[in-house]
Order: sequence, then C-alpha cells, then structure tokens
Amino acid sequence: MKDDADRPTDLRARRRREQRRLFWIAAAFLVVVGGVTIALVYGPPAAALGLVCLLAGAGLLGLLWLILLLIERLAE
Repeated sequence: MKDDADRPTDLRARRRREQRRLFWIAAAFLVVVGGVTIALVYGPPAAALGLVCLLAGAGLLGLLWLILLLIERLAE
C-alpha cells in the first residue's frame, strides 16, 4: 500500500468537491424538509404544489451556483 503523505494535495479540487457536496446537501434539505413541513402543516395536496415551488427554488440556487462557478473560472 502506498503512502499518500508524499503526494502534494490539490486544495482547489478538494474545495470544489466540498462546495459541490454542500450544494447538493442544501438543495436536498430544502426540498425534502420543506416538502415534509408543508405536508404536515397544510396536507398532502398542498405538498404537491409546495414541492414544485421548492424544486424551482432549488433550481434557482443551482443557477446562481453555476453563474458563480463561471465567474470564478473566468477570473482564473
């Protein structure tokens, strides 16, 4: 088994992976917890419409993330 202590660490790739992972966690949390909360408070029919709106919100977050990613790549 090789020792990874000799290899240099790619901090930028590690940061990108961490940001991508945190984005997916935040989007999933928004949709799942928001949908369950709407279903518990207003009932299942309202949860269907709520999930559509929450998915649209998650899509907007994704769009903002992609715009920031594009700006970061252009700045390099």
